[in-house]
Formats: sequence, C-alpha cells, structure tokens
Amino acid sequence: MKIHEYQAKQIMGAYNIPIPKGSVAQTAEEAKEAASKIGGNRFVVKAQIHAGGRGKGGGIKTADSPTGVEEVAKAMLGTKLVTPQTGAEGKLVRRVLVEEAVDIAQEMYFGITIDRARECPVIIVSKEGGMEIEELAKKSPEKIIKEWVDPCLGLRPFQISKISFALELEASLKKSVTQFIGNFYRLFMDKDCSLAEINPLVVTREGRVIGLDAKLNFDDNALYRHKDVVEMRDILEEEPLEVEASKYNLNYIKMDGNVGCMVNGAGLAMATMDVIKLAGGMPANFLDVGGGATVEMVKNGLKILVSDPNVKTILINIFGGILRCDTLAKGLIEATSEIKLQVPVVIRMEGTNVEIGRQLLKESGLRLIVAETMKEAAQKVIASIKQ
Repeated sequence: MKIHEYQAKQIMGAYNIPIPKGSVAQTAEEAKEAASKIGGNRFVVKAQIHAGGRGKGGGIKTADSPTGVEEVAKAMLGTKLVTPQTGAEGKLVRRVLVEEAVDIAQEMYFGITIDRARECPVIIVSKEGGMEIEELAKKSPEKIIKEWVDPCLGLRPFQISKISFALELEASLKKSVTQFIGNFYRLFMDKDCSLAEINPLVVTREGRVIGLDAKLNFDDNALYRHKDVVEMRDILEEEPLEVEASKYNLNYIKMDGNVGCMVNGAGLAMATMDVIKLAGGMPANFLDVGGGATVEMVKNGLKILVSDPNVKTILINIFGGILRCDTLAKGLIEATSEIKLQVPVVIRMEGTNVEIGRQLLKESGLRLIVAETMKEAAQKVIASIKQ
C-alpha cells in the first residue's frame, strides 16, 4: 500500500525525523493560508500523487509569497501530472503540499527496503541524491552503498557509523545523523514497510539534516496491525478495477494488453502470462483467484475481467487442487447468467473433479473454447482475437 508524501511526513514527524514545516491543501485558498502560517518568503508547492518523478513533470514549484503559492496551486490543482512513473495518461492532482523552502548545502539519498534474496532489510545510501538518482545507479553503481541488517540483531552502532562515513558528512553532524538513521530504521520496522525512502535527504547551510521528500510503502499482509496506516489509503490514486478486486480478496493487477487472464496460483498466473506473450499476445491483467477460491470469487473475478474495455478475449487456466474444477464451473455458470459475455472465453482446466467441471460446462450451453494444454490455450486465445 502506498500513501502520499504529506502522510509519510506525518509518520516521520512522530518518529522525530526532521522535516520541513508544511501543510497539505486541497484548494488554492488553503494553499495560500498554509503559506501564511508557515511564514517566511520562500515556499515549495508539491503535487501529491502516488508516483515519483514529480520534479521532472512540473509537479514541484517554488514561490516567493503566499500569493505566489496560491497562483502555483491554482495552476497545479485539477490538472493531470505526467511523470516518468505515471505513464502517458498521468495522474490527477487533488492535493498539494506547501512547505518552507530551505537552503541546501548537500543532497543525499537514503532508503530502506527488503532484500528478498538475503531475507533481510537493506539500507541504501548515496552521498549524491536528487532527481538523477536512477541515472546514478545505472552509470556509477559504486556510488550506491548498501548495508544489510540482521532482523534478529537489529541495526548495530557500527553499521550506523559505516553509513555515516559513506555519506562523508562533517563531524559536527554525526549526532543528528546517527539519531536520524536509528529513528528511520525503527519507523521502517515498526510500520512493516516494504520501502522507506527519502530523496533528497539534505544538509542545509545552517547545518541541519532534513528529509525534503518522503516515500513510504507498506506490506499489505501486515496492514491488519496498522489501522492508522489503513486510514491513509487513497483509493482515488489506485486503479479502479484493482480497488474493486480487493473487495473480494482477489489478487488483481491491471496491465496494458488485451487478453484477460483468470488463474489460481501466482506461479501459474505468471506462467500463463508468459505463454500468452510467447504466442504473440499481451496479457491485460494478472488475476489470481487463489487456491481456496469460492464460487462467488470466481464469479466476481469474471465480472472484473469483462468490465475492462481493453479485454478482447479471456483465458481461464485453472489447476484444480483446493479450488476444485466443479467449483470453477459453477462460478462461471453463475457469472454468465448475470452478465452478457461479448468476448470469446478459452478455458483450460485440470485437476480435482475436472470431469465433473467439464460436464457442468457442457450441460450449461455456454459457448466456450476448450483447450487441453497451456500452449494450445494460448494459441486458441490468439486465434480468437484474429477472428
């Protein structure tokens, strides 16, 4: 789960992590009022969307007065911001974050994520942060420093010293940086984050260490422990079909192709998408109904697939284990009685009660294209599109 920058900074503030003074606004008038409360004569207005690269897309602007902030916010709110991470369609700006501007002496990168190969958190830092951090990682990977943390032992003092040394900071900043690293790691672990990132982490000309930006992503499987985080969810920033699927505990991710996929099991789903691609098609989604799917889940999954206007054909690939083939068949029959299928449906199923499932589908009178193997199923999917 993702949250907005202003929400991430609220959490950071609770962990005594230095951040600029700021406030979120939904209208230009609120932005002007926020700037007046902050005080000073230099401000930053930042679009609040769930995507990075806002600076490159024009989503971060400066102003030298509350009136200037109002003008910037007015031009930004209600527009679609296109960044390298949003795609060509962009994202609608519904909120802006108004903050004090700071005099930057040094920009750095600081992030924590999970190294799945080593099964532990990894702290990633660079003394060169900012908008070009992705390019830096490609062209000069030696400038990206990593420190792995044993989750049983926790972050050790010598590791904090190594990280501080890698950032090449002045000795006078050692205490504040040490506190920052410890607090940020504690936040990462306490909140079950999958990613915690500050880019840039800056040293001001006054000698303060401040997190100018903030990005926190959370492990969906741990959200039951964090009701405060769940309340920060902004479903308007999420793909509508993904939001709908989450209501039925379906694992759904929308993609750009035209072949709708319904599969049980993540591994089989990935293999199915690969086979579609090899056959010359493009998957329109990842949809894993799960090993223990019910008739209701299958029915709702099919409804979600047909509600995507990009889907020109559907491939259902089920291995009957916990989800029996007759359960799948009943779900399909119920779904098609409620919705009118306008696209071809190719079905390949094997496993528990497969003969019963096939008999149910045969007796239902549904017009389905049956395949015995995954390769055959993919070929028939492509053929159905061409027809």
